[in-house]
Amino acid sequence: MWHVLASTFGYESFRGDQEQIVDHVVSGGDAVVLMPTGGGKSLCYQVPALVREGCGVVVSPLIALMSDQVAALRELGVHAAYLNSTQTSEQRAEVESAFRSGELDMLYVAPERLNTAGCRALLQSGRISLFAIDEAHCVSQWGHDFRPDYLALGELAELWPDVPRIALTATATRRTHAEITERLHLADARHFVADFDRPNITYRIVTKSEPRKQLLDFIRTDGHVDGQPATGIVYALSRASVEKTAAFLAANGVDAMPYHAGLDREVRHDTLERFLRADGVVVVATIAFGMGIDKPDVRFVAHIDLPKSVEGYYQETGRAGRDGLPSVAWMTYGLADVMQQRRLIDQSDGDANHRRVQQQHLDAMLALCETVDCRRAQLLRYFGQDAQSCGNCDTCLTPPKTFDGTVPAQKLLSTMVRLQRDLGDPPYGAGHLIDILRGADTARIRERGHTRLTTYGIGTDLDAAAWRSVIRQLVASGIIAPQGDYGVLTLTDKSGPVLRGETTVMLRTDPARPAGGRSTRGSRSAPDLPDADRGLFEHLRAWRKADASRRGVPPYVVFNDATLRELAALRPASTTQLRSVSGIGDAKLEQYGDDVLAAISGFDAESEPA
Repeated sequence: MWHVLASTFGYESFRGDQEQIVDHVVSGGDAVVLMPTGGGKSLCYQVPALVREGCGVVVSPLIALMSDQVAALRELGVHAAYLNSTQTSEQRAEVESAFRSGELDMLYVAPERLNTAGCRALLQSGRISLFAIDEAHCVSQWGHDFRPDYLALGELAELWPDVPRIALTATATRRTHAEITERLHLADARHFVADFDRPNITYRIVTKSEPRKQLLDFIRTDGHVDGQPATGIVYALSRASVEKTAAFLAANGVDAMPYHAGLDREVRHDTLERFLRADGVVVVATIAFGMGIDKPDVRFVAHIDLPKSVEGYYQETGRAGRDGLPSVAWMTYGLADVMQQRRLIDQSDGDANHRRVQQQHLDAMLALCETVDCRRAQLLRYFGQDAQSCGNCDTCLTPPKTFDGTVPAQKLLSTMVRLQRDLGDPPYGAGHLIDILRGADTARIRERGHTRLTTYGIGTDLDAAAWRSVIRQLVASGIIAPQGDYGVLTLTDKSGPVLRGETTVMLRTDPARPAGGRSTRGSRSAPDLPDADRGLFEHLRAWRKADASRRGVPPYVVFNDATLRELAALRPASTTQLRSVSGIGDAKLEQYGDDVLAAISGFDAESEPA
């Protein structure tokens, strides 16, 4: 297996648990692997598939990405192929013939295809080295990306009892982990749970005011690397928001494109191709975009709407910095997000148990947003991992101030009680409650007699923005709750103890400074090169782009940025020296060795003083 690691993938050593996992699967054992995005999950099944006799079958959830995954393997000299609906019948027949004749090292299929009688008959006709079930959290109805066709994958254990199976995911709580094990019939498998920390990612969550302008400010300040626009992903909850945000960014000079399921297939294909192959592209998308994308140089992931769960948030932010270089996960979040998510849960088609699970997911997400402690530590604790303060998230770099918010909370709750008890009014939304507390003279207040309330005007010590922050945090903590389609607020079981002074309410003060500025950036949040290496690095990027275009593959398939940085620092002058660079195996040395040496020597010659 060491020979395959070095000659095919160009690595001298395994990382973390990779060696143990590979050795276990090569020996025929089943495995469940929980490892963060960018942690090297692919090697855990790719190396055993090449070492063991037969073809490795990889279950991948998104057919749109299989071609790039296969292209990357072929660049390494691996005989890989896929079967999916994008192929003609002739192309599928060619792949099937190659499988039967034993010519393939790896075959990618979607779970929907694997569950068909035709595909299973095909697999019975050849020799299989292993089954790799990628994105295994999709089997869990407690997770965030449930796919019904994953449920049938447990049958692989009965159909191919002697073929090892490895299930992999980048995100799973203990509950999801248990469900993966049960549903995929992996009770006897060996479990490997890696460190979920992604220290190269700086987590930042800011209070929402004007989200698109905040996003633009963030991209203009943090969306550049060495002065060049960086590649990024922006997530929005709705298709309409995706299109409006992409149009806004494009109108303001950002190379941004929308991506969602409602767009024409050809448009989506072209957008994905540009994202994979060009530099500095920003894709604004719904959450479906990004699963399985192996693009290593995404420098930021931004959310302009609140994710539905911590698992989803972790999975999406993990698409930044897969190459291990510094990256940023930025999110803007506000009261409207909380109200919207609560409303979606109340209106969902699921049963009471489903709604309770969704509420638990939301509560955990709100706790991450409102924490005054280290965000990274809070995130890791959600996945059952202990952690110390990281020093590289916004709450560590700029610790938020807290205050005793019991009295403001009591003022708000008293207003809500008096509106219903004294006046018999229905519940109201945040805006009207704030107007009452601040003593506003509006037609609605006068017409409804709300100036007679004893709480009218008792909240002038806080401005409207501060009151919205109080209400947002009270909703997040469950002391008040949204109800219905109109964003009205109601009391909960937690309201009484606060009103009676039995519970202290501690709140955080939202920062007053602009949300998108550089003030919260840590030393690891921009992968700047030493001045001596920058010129050669950019020269190599230009060479890589031209060569990738000629070959029809994404630039990172040639070499990723981490390899280019090492080349710029080491300046190898021979194939022997090239061989020591991480990510350059036998196939890449043969394909690119002479060209990259020529590019380096040519740049050095041009740079020599006259």
